[in-house]
Amino acid sequence: MTSAAPGPSLGLGVDAGLAPHVARELAARCADLGYGSLWCNDVPGASGLETLAHFAAGAPQLDLGVGVLPLDEHSPGRIATEIERLGLDVPKLWIGIGSGRLRPQLAPMRDAVEELRGVLPAARLMIGTMSPQLSRLGGALADGVLLNWMLPSRAAEARGWILEGAISAGRRAPVTAHYIRVAVGDGATQRLRDEEGRYRRMAPAHFEAMNAPLGAVGVCGSSRHQVVEALAPHRGAVDLPIVRVLAGDDLDSLLAVATAAAP
Repeated sequence: MTSAAPGPSLGLGVDAGLAPHVARELAARCADLGYGSLWCNDVPGASGLETLAHFAAGAPQLDLGVGVLPLDEHSPGRIATEIERLGLDVPKLWIGIGSGRLRPQLAPMRDAVEELRGVLPAARLMIGTMSPQLSRLGGALADGVLLNWMLPSRAAEARGWILEGAISAGRRAPVTAHYIRVAVGDGATQRLRDEEGRYRRMAPAHFEAMNAPLGAVGVCGSSRHQVVEALAPHRGAVDLPIVRVLAGDDLDSLLAVATAAAP
């Protein structure tokens, strides 16, 4: 009798700017828990690439991803220079880029992927998106597409957009990844509602298209069983589900989510 095929690898994502000792210990513990990659965002005053360097010190065996570096703040040349300064292992990186405040979006993203291919040929490049247009562009150009704030059904639909882009370019479909917000313990439901509400104000059309009530586009629970059960549809919809932690920046709070959602 053959054994069942393993499920997709699971990543863990946090906010950039963790204290170095917290990031290193979290990375080591996540490696023990079975996560395959660690991720962080990038915000003014908190460098995503620096947080990845601390992760690398704690768990050099794990893949690392930043999602996303907005192009209105990070040029491809600057990204490459910072990676070199930090001594990051380029083949283990996923470099996610976003359009930021740039308009139009498609041409700058296409140009950035081409330029990054020149300066970081060993890196895996990822386009961050919530839109059909950028999903198709990612399918045509990138090594991966990072989806954000989607129900499992919407993520599966977006995977189809990515495939369309790949077919149009005559290439295999890239990796489809997805940030899935996860909160656990006391106040978990409110944390998810607060974070989702903030994004709903920034991208109302995206959430309206899913017709989902506030607090539904993510996972919260009071036990590991509840969290794992709620994550299952998300894990089945994409190649690389990423548990995006909604918690404080202390090690105990972060590990509570990492442990509850662990593979």
